[in-house]
Amino acid sequence: MTHAAAHSADDTELTNAPSFGRDKQSWYRDGFDKVYEVFWLNVFGPKLVESIGRERVLSTPAWRVEELPNGCVLLVTRPTASDFASDEARLAQARAHVHLRPDLDFDTVLRTLRARSATLAPVQPLFPPDVAPLLSRVVDHVASHQRQRTIAELNTWRPPEPEEWRPSSSALPPDVEDPERACEHYRHLAEHLVALLHTEVPSVFDATPESLTEVDFYLWREEFPTSRPREAIDAHAVPALGAYLGEVLVRHLGGQWLPRQKLEEAQVRVGPRLWLPFIRARHALSSRQALLDASLTQLYRVAERHRG
Repeated sequence: MTHAAAHSADDTELTNAPSFGRDKQSWYRDGFDKVYEVFWLNVFGPKLVESIGRERVLSTPAWRVEELPNGCVLLVTRPTASDFASDEARLAQARAHVHLRPDLDFDTVLRTLRARSATLAPVQPLFPPDVAPLLSRVVDHVASHQRQRTIAELNTWRPPEPEEWRPSSSALPPDVEDPERACEHYRHLAEHLVALLHTEVPSVFDATPESLTEVDFYLWREEFPTSRPREAIDAHAVPALGAYLGEVLVRHLGGQWLPRQKLEEAQVRVGPRLWLPFIRARHALSSRQALLDASLTQLYRVAERHRG
């Protein structure tokens, strides 16, 4: 054994362990050939101890330094691990690390440790209310050591106001022979989305505002716009997603379909506005970021506020 450690998993991720920034070939060849990082608890193997100097290792300024029977050395920086990100803990880490690696600069090491503490410091979510449930799901999906940074970034982000609407006074009248049959076709398209997603997103059966958020998140998580063939997205996913959004507007906001021969011209009247669900779906599925910028969740909440 060369080295073993116990430490915060999130903080360890920020060290890029076990490669510590080295290329794979160097990492595999050299292993832990020197002290790249001092963690809360460390066990240094005999070979590493000898390369550093046993006397130097045993004189490390730390809460506990103990020589083990097999030639290893146990080093614990502080009595508890839970406060690893405190300034006292970072000072202890830096002192021990620089002692074991005299080639390192104390201020540089300490600055790096404090930066990691800042990265992991809790951040209060202050998300835009319309998309807060969606962004909370996004944060939960991100690796835990990146969550606070992600929250901070999303706190400053604001989705663009939906553009997929026009005043009711400018409605395009239905140009289909049988409007009811056209509405039935939209319901059939919405069922395609249910068939596509019901295993991964069971709430899609409900066709509720909450299920819109689940659909948004699933498509974002799966990186749907780039993980599926663009031809299939345009031909099948966009119509299904647009129809599903339209059906939720109809069922929960008292909306009314105004069918058109061209799907992108189809409108759902909700109060003083006409919403264009198929255009919204096309915008949302244009990229992964667009799934947040043009979420179904946000359009529904804006439509809800403006229904009068």
